[in-house]
Amino acid sequence: MARGVDTAAHKGALAAKGNTVAVWGTGIDVIYPKENKRLAEQIVESGGAIVSEYPLGTFPAPQNFPVRNRILSGMSLGVLVIEAAEHSGTRITARLAMEQNRDIYAVPGNVTNKNAWGPNTLIKQGAKLTATWEDVWEDLPSPIRRQLEQEAGVTSSDESNSAGTASLFSENGHHETILTPQERLVLGKLRADETTQLDELIEGLEGELGSPEIFTALFELELAGRVKQLPGKNYVRAL
Repeated sequence: MARGVDTAAHKGALAAKGNTVAVWGTGIDVIYPKENKRLAEQIVESGGAIVSEYPLGTFPAPQNFPVRNRILSGMSLGVLVIEAAEHSGTRITARLAMEQNRDIYAVPGNVTNKNAWGPNTLIKQGAKLTATWEDVWEDLPSPIRRQLEQEAGVTSSDESNSAGTASLFSENGHHETILTPQERLVLGKLRADETTQLDELIEGLEGELGSPEIFTALFELELAGRVKQLPGKNYVRAL
């Protein structure tokens, strides 16, 4: 429940009507940081929990927090590292997670940002590079995914692709993928006999898709073999 991404993660879980658990480095009667008092109440009210191994009245001593990190990683299926400086509590949590044989995920960052040192180093050491929530979702054990899908009342991804795509066979017998709406829009702007420059593509889709959506769609289309990138950020439909 620390300031920053911890608080954001708890709020995200609550907004999604999920349960979330906060592990404190203080006694459960000492809220830290104080501005998260309402958040602590919401966690409990929603069916989550506040966990602490420290006695009532324990104040937020700095040494308490690295010690409690083993509980954070130990109770988790995996640990997602967003930012971590070379000497930080997050780095300690990641090391503990490795020792506990938990999955490690990391969001890459700009190498000139000191807080990107942790995730970039973890990726070099074998952590799973994470760009979107799907990267974590698809890596979850199948029983866990099915349980979460059932709780959310959606069809199992083993039966229907929950990321919004499905598979089929085309008239020529080749296995193809049904495109997402964003991918269809991007593909519709490309030709097989003429290149389209990236800036031209972004301009042509202005008002329909933002640049990040276009980049993602192009990346997925390239992976699927539907689009080719040529020098100078030019794109063509693949034949």
